[in-house]
Amino acid sequence: MSDEVTVLDNKERKRYEARIGGALAGILAYTVQDGVAVMPHTVVEPQFEGRGIGGKLAKAALDDVRERGLKVAPRCWFVAAYIEKHPEYTDLVVD
Repeated sequence: MSDEVTVLDNKERKRYEARIGGALAGILAYTVQDGVAVMPHTVVEPQFEGRGIGGKLAKAALDDVRERGLKVAPRCWFVAAYIEKHPEYTDLVVD
């Protein structure tokens, strides 16, 4: 099984999904309201913890938000902490 992490936007389920070798490793849930991507929840499956998957999810989601011309409301503590550590995303944040 490959250790490569792929992150895709599952628009139907309104979540970004991280997969390793086809296995679901983690998710970052979102909704879009009035041009703002609200991100309330990030989960990494226990067997995949400690591999940077949460960070890959956050980066992919924030890059996608920027590309789509949206703003972000990081309601999830993990996404908020990621933005704090990566200030290049602070321009996306709304209150």
